[in-house]
Amino acid sequence: MEANPRSTGRLPAAFLTPGSSSFMDFLGDHAPEMLPGRRVLPPVKGVIEAPHGTTIVAAAFPGGVVLAGDRRATMGNMIAQRDIEKVFPADEYSAVGIAGTAGLAVEMVRLFQLELEHFEKVEGAQLSLEGKANRLSTMIRSNLGMAMQGLAVVPLFAGWDVDREKGRIFSYDVTGGRSEEQGYAATGSGSIFARGSMKKLYRDDLTEQQTTTLVVQALYDAADDDSATGGPDVARRIYPIVTVITEEGFRRLTEAESSELARSILERRLEQPDGPRAALL
Repeated sequence: MEANPRSTGRLPAAFLTPGSSSFMDFLGDHAPEMLPGRRVLPPVKGVIEAPHGTTIVAAAFPGGVVLAGDRRATMGNMIAQRDIEKVFPADEYSAVGIAGTAGLAVEMVRLFQLELEHFEKVEGAQLSLEGKANRLSTMIRSNLGMAMQGLAVVPLFAGWDVDREKGRIFSYDVTGGRSEEQGYAATGSGSIFARGSMKKLYRDDLTEQQTTTLVVQALYDAADDDSATGGPDVARRIYPIVTVITEEGFRRLTEAESSELARSILERRLEQPDGPRAALL
């Protein structure tokens, strides 16, 4: 909403009136032009060139779930950014990783964070993990118009289910279709290679340390075959973002932890380039 220079300093009535626990519904009623799906799209011929984020991976273990992403953004055949962040906390017990048009994806994540925070403030309780996954599905569906012009956003959502006491992973398509993944999942241009890597290495009894090694190994394999996925860059000190969500909440590995993990994998690959299964042990 625009500021009124003659205002007495009071908030507009819309901010003081009880209403829906959905922040998106609030915007739709009082400032619809701020919603991505309500914007008027200009006529465009061909595909719009914009930075795109690529590979995101997730894997569950008995005590939680790990969500990780590489750091490269591409624009056509060019590297647009080498150190982009693609994994964000959604709230205390969940996180979202973005793949697709970077600018729109980051905007969607910010709106999603506000949606969950608004619900908690109005209702005095957190949404269930299932409810969070459904809210994100609605946001992706509202972006369908832009997706048809090549500006798609396809995130990966993961979190700790407080009610079921387990880590869960949800993947999406460009229409907002939602699927719960069992064990592990990947999205983005390098997802086919990352998924193949995890398929060989994943077990349902992995420890947290083994699971973090698994996802970084999968990102390494994806970068080995997909030019849009960036592997660990020791020279520039750019390493994958790795996050862990357990019953204690969201935690992002420090740069020192990520670098140590990436370096250990690089050293093992120098010894055995094909990446032995023993790398997790």
